[in-house]
Amino acid sequence: MNSPVCTVVVPVATLTAYWLGELDAANETDLEEHLFGCAHCSGRLRSIVQLADSIRQATREGRLHAVLSASFVRRLKEDGLRVREYHLQPGGSIACTVTPSDDLVVAHLQAPLRDVRRLDLVCDDLTAGTHARLQDVAFDPDSEEIVLASNVMELRKLASTTQRIQLVSVEDAAERAIGTYTFDHSRYEPQS
Repeated sequence: MNSPVCTVVVPVATLTAYWLGELDAANETDLEEHLFGCAHCSGRLRSIVQLADSIRQATREGRLHAVLSASFVRRLKEDGLRVREYHLQPGGSIACTVTPSDDLVVAHLQAPLRDVRRLDLVCDDLTAGTHARLQDVAFDPDSEEIVLASNVMELRKLASTTQRIQLVSVEDAAERAIGTYTFDHSRYEPQS
């Protein structure tokens, strides 16, 4: 490898797509040639892989509560994680639970994201009366969905509860709800 200073600077999104196997053959070949000769970009790719490994470990331990990409969830499933998935349209409601065999629980929240500049996620536990807001969450406007991974350890502690999640588009001082989703969670009870 040559000098650790890169004159090309490959975007993080491209390095991530390479790691996930999402590049077409021509772009993959070009990037591999660059990576073999560039210590800087190879190091950045290693950092992405290490971050993904840390996220994977937190997921296996049930400590994750984050917005992920659908491709990342697919990769976790391919790696053997048992993922319980829920799919909701705006205004949708679903009965949900987490079982002892679930490693990860994700909600695919469908939403019109094309014109959204900044997206906040508001979570209200209607049973407990708690409120939380994640500001400026990462999203892909072309995907038309947010994939929310919940903390499995916390879900297992919950009794029956109703949680409402709202996706809010924020632009300047104005806010606009683009989707509200209701989760009627019940504690897993094994069948006798």
